[in-house]
Amino acid sequence: MPKETAVYTHGHHESVLRSHSWRTAENSAAYLIGELRPGMRVLDVGCGPGTITADLAELVSPGGSVTAVDAAASVLDQARALTAERGLECVEFAVADVHALDFEDGSFDVVHAHQVLQHVGDPVQALREMRRVCRPGGVVAARDSDYRAFTWFPEPPVLDDWQELYIRVARSCGGEPDAGRRLLSWAHAAGFTDVTASAAAWCFATPQDRAWWSGLWADRTTESAYAELAVEGGHATRGQLTAIAEGWRAWGAAEDAWFMVPHGEILCRVPD
Repeated sequence: MPKETAVYTHGHHESVLRSHSWRTAENSAAYLIGELRPGMRVLDVGCGPGTITADLAELVSPGGSVTAVDAAASVLDQARALTAERGLECVEFAVADVHALDFEDGSFDVVHAHQVLQHVGDPVQALREMRRVCRPGGVVAARDSDYRAFTWFPEPPVLDDWQELYIRVARSCGGEPDAGRRLLSWAHAAGFTDVTASAAAWCFATPQDRAWWSGLWADRTTESAYAELAVEGGHATRGQLTAIAEGWRAWGAAEDAWFMVPHGEILCRVPD
């Protein structure tokens, strides 16, 4: 069975986890919430620091459970600490590759992945595996952003440079940063025939939100694994990354700054 071949573009620098830890079921998985019931068994693929995982666990309680997996063992410690802090005893964690999940067929009622398929080497195979471990009548859910569709104001050229650079680096790592628009196609290629496709967006427009968003991207551009990949791959120099980071901070300081991150979403029903 295929194994992961892509390199995770972002890594797990603090600036990355700062973003991931902000995510909740409400702001990142609202399209799935209506499918969840107490007693369900959920697989959360690519759980990261576990904030969405913890919300899913609460939504399937009492009687339900969540198995949360990630390719990086280090981030699971943070997820374990969060679920323990929230008193959630129905969550277990494991290291896993979504291309080859170590679970029996039909093990879960719901299989969920947030911002995962854009980073994997074979998203269609990943969806096939998610389908395999989902029971007949269950739901496979995925949500991914679409970097080419990001839009913002004001529009300094330096943010165009950032967008082009990020897309180039992500693709060199084996991922597809414009995943959102491709989810429906990937689901069909994976064999799903009953798919509900939708879209939603994050919007950063308050002074606090744009300072947070611009600050984490400024830090990510110079300090994260993404920065190392950009330099080592010959995509940018340190000086160019510094200029982009400064552009992010200047953009975030504008009193009328506005940024939208669109996402594609799919709910795929497994035939009975």
